[in-house]
Amino acid sequence: MSPSILRTVAELRERVRTWRCAGERVAVVPTMGALHEGHLSLVEAAKARAERVIVTLFVNPKQFNNASDLAAYPRTEADDAAKLAPLAVDVLFAPAVEEMYGSGFSTTVSVTGVSDGLCGAHRPGHFDGVATVVSKLLLQSEADIACFGEKDFQQLLVVRRLAADLNIPVEIVGCPTVREADRLALSSRNVRLTPEERRVAPAIARILFDSADRLAAGTEAGPVLEQARRELETAGFDRVEYFELRDAETLAPVAKVGSAARLLAAAWLGNTRLIDNVPVLPSGG
Repeated sequence: MSPSILRTVAELRERVRTWRCAGERVAVVPTMGALHEGHLSLVEAAKARAERVIVTLFVNPKQFNNASDLAAYPRTEADDAAKLAPLAVDVLFAPAVEEMYGSGFSTTVSVTGVSDGLCGAHRPGHFDGVATVVSKLLLQSEADIACFGEKDFQQLLVVRRLAADLNIPVEIVGCPTVREADRLALSSRNVRLTPEERRVAPAIARILFDSADRLAAGTEAGPVLEQARRELETAGFDRVEYFELRDAETLAPVAKVGSAARLLAAAWLGNTRLIDNVPVLPSGG
């Protein structure tokens, strides 16, 4: 059954109110559409935790640094609704920009610390846009649970921080990255890759996993990270933005693995920016 498509906050809150009156828990899965199996895995995680599930579909202009990137982002609402139908999602919330950011909108949610460096350094203002729209979606949906993918690991930590700091009564659930058979992380941006770029793309995952194994064994980070950058360039990536080892909770830089860490990378293939990350645990951890 296809989900009900709602476009206003008033409609959404009225629907949630009826669920609340019935004593049902509500989960939300925020997305920008162009749904793939990674998104659907978030929906499955939401369904396992709540009686009612909302999927939001909103291409958020405030988190794009580049107008052409925003214009090129795929908008596939009908296909997205069809993909959600077999999962029995209750509501697809798909507001217009004017509904989300009305006349005179002048508030920005900015999270410091975990937003510094990595994508935060290379996409100025991006996480302010993410934090602002996610804060709104959590409050609009009044959800008990919100599911986000670990593929966007820095984003996940930003969301956890804002929910805690703003006392939003929601459990933020991080869900494992879904990968293709060749371990390329699923992303809506993958459709932009040319056949040759798609052949090269899995190297980012391979190099991440290989590097994580070396770091987990106790190797100092500096030489491993430098070698990984060279390997990405040799594999055919045009530009490596970052390849870094960070603490898994604070995202502070780490020189050697002593506790749970995360290895994160961003690199360009042609006009497509790919990001990925993998966990790194010390040997025996």
